[in-house]
Amino acid sequence: MPATTFTTRALLLDMDGTLVNSDAVVERCWHRWAERHGLDPAEVLRVAHGRQGHATMAALLPDRPVEVNLAENERMLDEEKADTEGVVPIPGAPAFLAALAGLPHALVTSADAELARVRMAAAGLTLPPVLVTAESVGASKPDPEGFLKGAAALGFAPADCLAFEDSEAGIAAARAAGVPVIGIGPRAAAHRPTAHALTLDALTVTQGPSGTLTVTLA
Repeated sequence: MPATTFTTRALLLDMDGTLVNSDAVVERCWHRWAERHGLDPAEVLRVAHGRQGHATMAALLPDRPVEVNLAENERMLDEEKADTEGVVPIPGAPAFLAALAGLPHALVTSADAELARVRMAAAGLTLPPVLVTAESVGASKPDPEGFLKGAAALGFAPADCLAFEDSEAGIAAARAAGVPVIGIGPRAAAHRPTAHALTLDALTVTQGPSGTLTVTLA
């Protein structure tokens, strides 16, 4: 099968499920939350991936006041920051990020800034120079705000960027922002990414003389 090639100007990277495998922590925390609220853990996790915690809570318990969700989200974040057992890099992530040194790229994550630092450090990964975190936006993925802000922070139009995502909410957010998106990992395949790779090992990034980036998916 021939390689798929994208020409772009900048890269917008999700964290959980895309650079960092934090599924073990996410599943532990949300399983406990589901049990406390009498909900099916599998259904809770289906909604939770890619979203800010309070947005997941609002979707699953739509009659609860916003302030209750926000307060419980803060407690959930504290749990997640204290639990790094099983947090590891997605295969290929260290080399992929190393190849991006000096190139325009940003992290666009539903985690807050502290959780992003904790998880990237636990996985042994270097944070990108530009961070768009939960504090940066007024709406969680699948809203496109995070990707629009990431593109703007790097100085490029959304269509001149390329996103990397694993979740339904994240892929929908990138598409709504007008950003082509490469789905990473088995979770992404069902959600209509522009292209799909099982791991970051399948990707190479090179910079041309004009500054354009070529991303090749083997």
